[in-house]
Amino acid sequence: MPHSSMTDPVTVLTGMYAAEAEYLAAGGPGKASFDLLAPYFAPDVVLHQADALPYGGTWRGHAGITRFFLAMSRVWEAFDMVEQEFLATGETAVVLTQVRARARATGRELAFPVLQTLTVRNGRITEIRPFYWDTQAIADACAGLQGRRAAGRLIS
Repeated sequence: MPHSSMTDPVTVLTGMYAAEAEYLAAGGPGKASFDLLAPYFAPDVVLHQADALPYGGTWRGHAGITRFFLAMSRVWEAFDMVEQEFLATGETAVVLTQVRARARATGRELAFPVLQTLTVRNGRITEIRPFYWDTQAIADACAGLQGRRAAGRLIS
């Protein structure tokens, strides 16, 4: 593979999402090795999650990303990325992901989009900023509140 394609943001992200699927299939946080994902993230990667989410906050470095995956696994029993669209220009990539998830605490299922901006430098992800249409719907589903939201559709 030519060097330019190894650093192309879409190639990096496609590889990372495949490695993430392998990581989760191998048991995920606490069971599988982060070594499957490490090559795709810069050592000083920063992930910014909305504070209103149960796993909100800023996660830094490989250790932070590992803790983030652990926090996500505590919240979600299932978190399936059913469809993704990629757009990349230079070091910036945007990924629109349609998610179908089931909250561990309540068993409720939710379908919602997540739009992420990612920075890829030298073939590694350096920054991730996910944007959720409705963080309250996610918090509600995870906390056991009933109801429907405009952007995050409660399924059950």
